[in-house]
Amino acid sequence: MVVVNDYWALSKIRAERSSVVLNTYEAMPGGFTMHPDMRFPANEIINAVRTALNGGEPMQIEATAIATALMGDAIAANLFMLGVAWQQGLVPVSLDALLRAIELNAAAVEMNKTAFAWGRLAAIDPDAVRVAAGLQSATRLLADPAPRASHLSDVAELPLDDARLSRDLEEAIARRVAFLTDYQNTAYAGRYRALVEQVRVAESARAPGSTALTEAVARYAFKLMAYKDEYEVARLYATGDFQRRVAQQFEGDYTLRFHLAPPLLAKIDADGHLIKKEYGPWMMTAFGLLAKMRFLRGGMLDVFGRTHERRTERKLIADYFSDIGALLAGLSPDNVALAVEIASVPERIRGYGHVKEAHLAEVLPRWKALMQRWREPAEARKAA
Repeated sequence: MVVVNDYWALSKIRAERSSVVLNTYEAMPGGFTMHPDMRFPANEIINAVRTALNGGEPMQIEATAIATALMGDAIAANLFMLGVAWQQGLVPVSLDALLRAIELNAAAVEMNKTAFAWGRLAAIDPDAVRVAAGLQSATRLLADPAPRASHLSDVAELPLDDARLSRDLEEAIARRVAFLTDYQNTAYAGRYRALVEQVRVAESARAPGSTALTEAVARYAFKLMAYKDEYEVARLYATGDFQRRVAQQFEGDYTLRFHLAPPLLAKIDADGHLIKKEYGPWMMTAFGLLAKMRFLRGGMLDVFGRTHERRTERKLIADYFSDIGALLAGLSPDNVALAVEIASVPERIRGYGHVKEAHLAEVLPRWKALMQRWREPAEARKAA
């Protein structure tokens, strides 16, 4: 969609003679690296295509997700899309000619032929293709886009096999509890659940009809508690999911190499930043051992936990719990919006190492100012 969102592409569409087959994959543009709050304008892009079609409807299909699942390579989406379009009668070239062109191109011939065939089937029986791709829970292939969900980052935050957005707040909380249990242990996850439940009860009693504060705390208490330290990096590599994905993506003889900057081992550049170093495939064994040692996290024997970054991360969790308690003590319908703003401050804490430090330098003064505003009398807040 990001490619069609351009004047030169849209200007070539003629409603009386053009049809559009649109891959709904949301590939963020490069500007996202400089503007992390950017939201992919899916609805706007689709509406722009509709305008170019003079009110006509583009054919929408999850080509990248399906092709990757079926073929193990996102590049297969190109021939998959061509198959969809050809089966709809939109490509005035014979089947023999297209297949011969794939052969003459001499690049991943069998994969491209198979992707083209899957695309043809998707134009006729999208549900069968979705089932074959293991995407039964996905939105319909040839349909209007699904409503935009409120829990937009669930999939990104939670690397679960069931990669979809949470249906509701209850599921979002349950997913996070499960994640934190694996991240540390049941007691750690219990702290998170207890805080969220405390907020839910208080918000229901003191700001009836509102769930915004509960949703904010459910998201951002989790974000702070699931900070990605050395143990977590090791655990995510050691679960087996990473190796399964690599095996699905690549064939033959390959070697894994990792670029890491362990704080206890890495050298420091002139600006005081850790320098990454390449490590060989033996790191997979090291990851497995380190993942089993995560019970040391935050304790006396946690050698990684002594760094400034790790101490800061643990302090942020403690401060957040303390401030949420203060918010609940004075919560009312009049100040619930301010409470949500304060509870959402961790949204701006991003990155690792010196990148995270730079964000904290901006976030912490704002956090302090918002809490100071909260402590002001209600009359002063209204005047402000």
